[in-house]
Amino acid sequence: MSAHPSSGRADLQWITLGGGCFWCTDAVFSRLDGVDAVECGYANGQVAEPSYEQVCTGRTGYAEVVKVGFDPSRIDLRTVLKVFFATHDPTTLNRQGADVGTQYRSGIYTHDEAQQRVAREVIDELTRDGVFPAPIVTEVQPLAAYWPAEPEHQRYY
Repeated sequence: MSAHPSSGRADLQWITLGGGCFWCTDAVFSRLDGVDAVECGYANGQVAEPSYEQVCTGRTGYAEVVKVGFDPSRIDLRTVLKVFFATHDPTTLNRQGADVGTQYRSGIYTHDEAQQRVAREVIDELTRDGVFPAPIVTEVQPLAAYWPAEPEHQRYY
């Protein structure tokens, strides 16, 4: 599995997901059939080239994320998002378990309008079906800024 989004695989689609600590999210998606690349990083903040230490302060605006490269002939975006929602709590604002801060927010950072539409559809379905006991607070935004995390944070698990 390639760790870097510029792996040269033209057949991969990319989605960027924040579900708390990126180490745990990386561990889930790295083992998912149809996912061929995962990179830990930071999304949608205001500082150029943020460090892990900076992001952990909660003052950079970044979320810890994984950029997921998946082969749409083997797994579709809807399935990737259902795994995402099944593996973290999308009802807690700026928190996952003991990890608290804006960097641990639940977020789907889309790479195009079609992804944005599918993400909103999945959230609407989960809400309509009452899958979670509280409202889903996952933000859905276009990926506006992304920086890869340091090498020691890749494949941490």
